[in-house]
Amino acid sequence: MNLETLKLMNYRNYEKAELCFDNEINLFIGENAQGKTNLLEAIYVLAMANSHRTSHDKELIHWNEEYARIEGKVQNARGGLPLDLVISKKGKKVKVNHLEKRKLSDYIGALNVVMFAPEDLNLVKGSPSVRRRFIDMEMGQVYPVYMHELTRYYKVLQQRNALLKELKRESTMLDILTDQLIASAVKIVQRRRGFLELLEKRAAPIHLAISREREELTLSYKSSIEVSEDPDLSKMVDKMNRKFTEVREREIDRGVTLVGPHREDLGLFVNGKDVQTYGSQGQQRTTALSLKLAEIELIAAEVGEYPLLLLDDVLSELDGFRQSHLLHAIRGKVQTFVTTTSVDAIEHETIKAATRYEVTDGVVEVKKMR
Repeated sequence: MNLETLKLMNYRNYEKAELCFDNEINLFIGENAQGKTNLLEAIYVLAMANSHRTSHDKELIHWNEEYARIEGKVQNARGGLPLDLVISKKGKKVKVNHLEKRKLSDYIGALNVVMFAPEDLNLVKGSPSVRRRFIDMEMGQVYPVYMHELTRYYKVLQQRNALLKELKRESTMLDILTDQLIASAVKIVQRRRGFLELLEKRAAPIHLAISREREELTLSYKSSIEVSEDPDLSKMVDKMNRKFTEVREREIDRGVTLVGPHREDLGLFVNGKDVQTYGSQGQQRTTALSLKLAEIELIAAEVGEYPLLLLDDVLSELDGFRQSHLLHAIRGKVQTFVTTTSVDAIEHETIKAATRYEVTDGVVEVKKMR
């Protein structure tokens, strides 16, 4: 899977831009605050219909403009596929192959991407919400049914929380919303566990190689309920019902839902120890890198094509050995977009052969073609 072209209009600091890309490595070079990361973000938004940097869509629209537009042409195994996304104060409109999609969940997956930025190093040491977002965004690209279920879950969760804020005693409506929430919750938990099993199978050998065969990486899903290796949905429903009964009075007292996938976490262990708590900075970075490289391979296995890789100023955060491992792993397989202020400290031949774009105050100029 490749992104052949990208067109921007009124996006961030770009009034207008039109770019053609190399199928392998595309390098955006420039000083800080010139728009390098905005280009990577635009590709991410084109794929995911959401930014990895902000939850406020209005921030994506150029100053004093009414809308922003991102267009791209994807080349995949089935041929060329035009994508079109418009962001306005009224919301988003998305098209795949010139046909409008009413639901974003029907749009996501047309273009698969993996983003690796400095903040992704917080995947290990950051809050549970960071790891939940990591799981949900990657699963949403690969499994449309998961995205539908997750959307339904958060809609019911919002309704249930609103009701809890008003409640002072038991309510039939609370029972109804709890049943609806559990119905979605158990499916989400089951799918997350399955996804993490597949991710661990790919991440463990990658981590072993990067650590020079000194460290074994294992993953676990920290659920609100105990889930066996072969989860049965009906048993999970019973367990979650009991859990909600246990916390019911506390939920009414606090006015918020205390149980469910929105509060669960991903456990990361190196040689049996929680790397978040006991891991060194090097182990935490190796774990984050292993997960990102495993993402690439997992998406390729599930979709049948490699996703795009977006590296936002992350090479400078990795030492020479980890840089080399990353660049060697993607070479010749994954169309990659890299932002950096300088390539002087990067000796790898993959970067030396890249197509380079110089970015200055929202203007992009191709400096070298291979």
